[in-house]
Amino acid sequence: MLAEEYRVGGTCVIRGCVPKKLLVYASRFRAEFEDAAGYGWTVPQSSFDWSTLIANKDKEINRLEAAYIATLQKAGVSIVKTRAVIADPHVIQLADGKRVRAQYILVATGGTPTYGDPIPGIEHAISSNEAFHLPELPKHVVVQGGGYIAIEFAGIFAGLGSQVTVVYRGENILRGFDDDVRAHVRMDMEKRGIKVIVGCKVAAIERTEKRFSVLFTSGNRATADCVMFATGRAPNVNKIGLKEAGVAIAKNGGVAVDEYSCSNVANIYAIGDVTNRVNLTPVAIREGHAFADTVFGGRKVAVDLTHVPTAVFSDPEVGAVGFTEAQARARFARTDIYKAMFRPLKATLSGRDTTVLIKLVVDGSTDRVVGCHVVGEGAAEMVQVAAIAVTMGAKKADFDATMALHPTTAEELVTMRQKSASYAREAAE
Repeated sequence: MLAEEYRVGGTCVIRGCVPKKLLVYASRFRAEFEDAAGYGWTVPQSSFDWSTLIANKDKEINRLEAAYIATLQKAGVSIVKTRAVIADPHVIQLADGKRVRAQYILVATGGTPTYGDPIPGIEHAISSNEAFHLPELPKHVVVQGGGYIAIEFAGIFAGLGSQVTVVYRGENILRGFDDDVRAHVRMDMEKRGIKVIVGCKVAAIERTEKRFSVLFTSGNRATADCVMFATGRAPNVNKIGLKEAGVAIAKNGGVAVDEYSCSNVANIYAIGDVTNRVNLTPVAIREGHAFADTVFGGRKVAVDLTHVPTAVFSDPEVGAVGFTEAQARARFARTDIYKAMFRPLKATLSGRDTTVLIKLVVDGSTDRVVGCHVVGEGAAEMVQVAAIAVTMGAKKADFDATMALHPTTAEELVTMRQKSASYAREAAE
């Protein structure tokens, strides 16, 4: 039985990666229309209608949800559209009063947006959940945050015509990514007119007629039609009976599980963002598959989270897999860096001021490629393929021996021969 109190499909399908990617596609057409002139096209005066985009996005999400429901029903899954709470290790209490007994319970309740410390006027801020259903495109947007969601929505709003200010408390956006990637993305965002303020937070939000006056901790102010907080997501562990069933919560706030996604209660498992391990859709899917193999398939399967590719569908796009330069330098006796930054062929005629970054991180002792980082058009597609080589333990010599496909951006992955830098690990004091 599957109990779902909202919609079938989870965050990714309903109000996450899928609708987000559709909005990303929409936001990129403005630049495409502008670039077309350099290639001889005369593009008629274009206009954008937010309501049409949202209606078409909703139609596609409805189709996907229906497809998921049909697949579940075909597999014999009973779907209960109501809230469920764990009453004891073997009993689920439904909101309608019914109690269901189960041999195994799988918790896959995902995460929920967080707003950080309370501030005056926080009730005026929206999260990414509400961003998918705004009645109209805001002219001025302030986005607080520097991670995936903040940077992606900043690009979406800016691409569709909004003036965007990104405010982030850290020293630079995209914490956890390679430092060269972080600097490159910020540089290109600012070229596109997005204002990025770091070392700062929103201190208060005040309504002024139909708009908002946003006070920053720096003392400066901005006026906005929309204030979006993308300050992270927390595991959805509250008020679902975990404590009553004796399920332990980890220090990271998620359900504590072992390598097989089993909690401290032998028949209760948890997968996906509710465990707060690697909060990405493909990871949750793989963990669910491994749970089925382990519990019902007759073979114990643990998910290897060593090399997980990831993408930020920002503008420019980011794709990454493996270690950053900083992580590699702390881990390996010697780290070799191969890096290329160049103007993509498409930009030569369009005249767009943009560059591509491609970076390989290599364990200098074994020649194994341990990290691949790309910023530019098609970055995610490139890194998904490169992730195969990184996972297999391919060496830089294997990349060098691979014939290039010209003219492509991806050919730089196999044509970089000159080291950009080489570092020996410093001995610990």
